[in-house]
Amino acid sequence: MDRVEEIEAAISDLPPDECRRLSEWFREFEQSRWDAEMDEDSSAGRLDFLFEEANSESAQGSLRDWPQKK
Repeated sequence: MDRVEEIEAAISDLPPDECRRLSEWFREFEQSRWDAEMDEDSSAGRLDFLFEEANSESAQGSLRDWPQKK
Protein backbone atom coordinates (compact mmCIF):
# COMPACT_ATOMS: atom_id res chain seq x y z
CA MET A 1 0.00 0.00 0.00
CA ASP A 2 1.48 3.38 -0.98
CA ARG A 3 1.20 6.59 1.03
CA VAL A 4 -1.82 7.90 -0.87
CA GLU A 5 -3.70 4.66 -0.29
CA GLU A 6 -2.81 4.83 3.41
CA ILE A 7 -4.08 8.40 3.62
CA GLU A 8 -7.27 7.49 1.76
CA ALA A 9 -7.89 4.61 4.17
CA ALA A 10 -7.28 6.87 7.19
CA ILE A 11 -9.65 9.51 5.80
CA SER A 12 -12.32 6.88 5.23
CA ASP A 13 -12.21 6.08 8.95
CA LEU A 14 -12.62 9.68 10.11
CA PRO A 15 -15.82 10.73 11.84
CA PRO A 16 -17.82 13.38 9.91
CA ASP A 17 -16.66 16.36 12.00
CA GLU A 18 -12.98 15.46 11.56
CA CYS A 19 -13.53 14.83 7.87
CA ARG A 20 -15.02 18.35 7.54
CA ARG A 21 -12.01 19.83 9.39
CA LEU A 22 -9.65 17.99 7.06
CA SER A 23 -11.60 19.15 4.03
CA GLU A 24 -11.43 22.78 5.17
CA TRP A 25 -7.71 22.47 5.86
CA PHE A 26 -7.09 20.95 2.44
CA ARG A 27 -9.03 23.71 0.67
CA GLU A 28 -6.93 26.34 2.46
CA PHE A 29 -3.75 24.37 1.70
CA GLU A 30 -4.56 24.18 -2.00
CA GLN A 31 -5.49 27.87 -2.11
CA SER A 32 -2.14 28.77 -0.54
CA ARG A 33 -0.31 26.68 -3.13
CA TRP A 34 -2.31 28.31 -5.93
CA ASP A 35 -1.58 31.80 -4.56
CA ALA A 36 2.15 31.01 -4.32
CA GLU A 37 2.18 29.68 -7.88
CA MET A 38 0.39 32.78 -9.18
CA ASP A 39 2.82 35.06 -7.29
CA GLU A 40 5.78 33.17 -8.75
CA ASP A 41 4.35 33.29 -12.28
CA SER A 42 3.61 36.99 -11.95
CA SER A 43 7.07 37.82 -10.59
CA ALA A 44 8.68 35.83 -13.40
CA GLY A 45 6.68 37.75 -16.02
CA ARG A 46 4.73 34.71 -17.19
CA LEU A 47 1.46 36.63 -16.89
CA ASP A 48 2.61 39.76 -18.69
CA PHE A 49 0.82 38.66 -21.82
CA LEU A 50 -2.48 39.22 -20.00
CA PHE A 51 -1.63 42.87 -19.33
CA GLU A 52 -0.48 43.30 -22.92
CA GLU A 53 -3.72 41.80 -24.19
CA ALA A 54 -5.82 44.05 -21.94
CA ASN A 55 -3.86 47.14 -23.00
CA SER A 56 -4.29 46.22 -26.66
CA GLU A 57 -8.02 45.63 -26.30
CA SER A 58 -8.37 48.87 -24.34
CA ALA A 59 -6.59 50.82 -27.09
CA GLN A 60 -8.91 49.23 -29.68
CA GLY A 61 -11.98 49.99 -27.56
CA SER A 62 -12.86 46.30 -27.35
CA LEU A 63 -12.02 45.73 -23.67
CA ARG A 64 -15.03 44.31 -21.83
CA ASP A 65 -15.92 44.57 -18.15
CA TRP A 66 -15.44 41.46 -16.07
CA PRO A 67 -17.77 40.20 -14.99
CA GLN A 68 -19.88 41.52 -17.79
CA LYS A 69 -22.57 43.95 -16.74
CA LYS A 70 -26.08 42.77 -17.46
